[in-house]
Amino acid sequence: MKDLKTILLFTLLVCSIVACSKEDTINEVLEEEEEIVIDDTDFIATDWTTETHTKDVAPNFEEVFKDNTVKRLDFVITAARWQSMLDDMTATYGTFGATGGNQGLVETDENPIFVPGEVFYEGKEWYRVGLRFKGNSSLQSSWRNGILKLSFKLDFDEFEDDYPQIKNQRFYGFKKLSLKNNYDDKSMLREKVATDVFRNAGLVASHTAFYTLYVDHGEGPKYFGVYTLVEEVDDTVLDTQFSDDGGNLYKPDGDAASFAAGTFDEDEYVKKTNEDDADFTDVSNLLSVLHDATRTTDPTTWRTNLEAVLDTDVFLKYLAVNTIVQNWDTYGRMTHNYFLYNNPDTSKLIWIPWDHNEALQEGKREGSLPLDFSGLNAAEWPLIGYLYQDELYNAKYETYLKEVIEGAFNETTLQALYTSYASLLEPFATSEISGYTFLNNSSEFQTAVSQLKTHVSSRKTAVENYLK
Repeated sequence: MKDLKTILLFTLLVCSIVACSKEDTINEVLEEEEEIVIDDTDFIATDWTTETHTKDVAPNFEEVFKDNTVKRLDFVITAARWQSMLDDMTATYGTFGATGGNQGLVETDENPIFVPGEVFYEGKEWYRVGLRFKGNSSLQSSWRNGILKLSFKLDFDEFEDDYPQIKNQRFYGFKKLSLKNNYDDKSMLREKVATDVFRNAGLVASHTAFYTLYVDHGEGPKYFGVYTLVEEVDDTVLDTQFSDDGGNLYKPDGDAASFAAGTFDEDEYVKKTNEDDADFTDVSNLLSVLHDATRTTDPTTWRTNLEAVLDTDVFLKYLAVNTIVQNWDTYGRMTHNYFLYNNPDTSKLIWIPWDHNEALQEGKREGSLPLDFSGLNAAEWPLIGYLYQDELYNAKYETYLKEVIEGAFNETTLQALYTSYASLLEPFATSEISGYTFLNNSSEFQTAVSQLKTHVSSRKTAVENYLK
């Protein structure tokens, strides 16, 4: 039998020279190799039911995203396919555990490869599910530090063309899900709590839940640790939180994501829906209106034009929540980690927050933005700077600060929630194993929870002082 690892690495080298698709080429090699090893297309989906496996039902949030429990997922991936995932990571990011976590990020436009694997939950099997690693800095840092607790993307009908038995396969109504590894969060609570604060404030945001993950890649189930399952925006968030899911959904990434003057670049307004439609006028109009001279000469006209293309109320409430919870890894510091959706009902762009494992702390690099945005370069981050400078928008922002600190981020409520979640997670978090954990010892979990409790109290004080 041919050496699969050698074939894959050679294929990747050739692919880089002729600019072919990495994923398609690797899958062709895998298919050729696995024809020799096993034909896995002949199977019967015996666990298939309408409620659990089809797209003919509404997403079952109560089943998949429960708050008061830690559920378990099992992945089973053949040894050859698992090795192909590791070889792909090595080809892109270097040898596992060999370069440390503080090297510069590798820039790549390609995601890690999908492979088919089985997913087991509550005694039921989902068949040939598309599984791949996901993430950017969190993925690279974990890999370089020799930690195999990596985030996963799940797509339940990714391989339906290869396996007709799974056509339109769903997981209780969900086609796609993200399983996040809680990178750099020793409490393992930040992703869930911060996202839920946005939802509780009345904003569009993903549902989240705690899960443990076990992966069997040929040597029996291995405990990969505590994860946070996150609902995908381009799947059920649009389907269930908007009456029409046919609008443009963008996940900006790069200089254009700042909306600074002169940064417009269609390639950096990455479309997640309507990908074949070359119309980007909604985001280009926002850029034009935002920087129009009427902002200073005729603020009333400027606000009217801006509100025709952007839901400013949603953005200002988002801004209040995000500044209270202190997520530095997004707009205002970083040119990524948010979505924009052109709601067909209003023809306005709606801001949707994303990725909160770095929230609920002062933050790295320059740190989280202060409540008064002192030090912010308004021209570099005009959606914050220009709206905050406007008298009416400033007043709305302050109204939302008060609303959020008394409601969605209420100190008493959050303190009780942290206590409850910590009790729920502790036995699973402290039993994570070396090589699959970000904890150096079990006591770091409770220390991190205590820091979150201190943080919520400090934010209440900060908002009260600001509003005075």
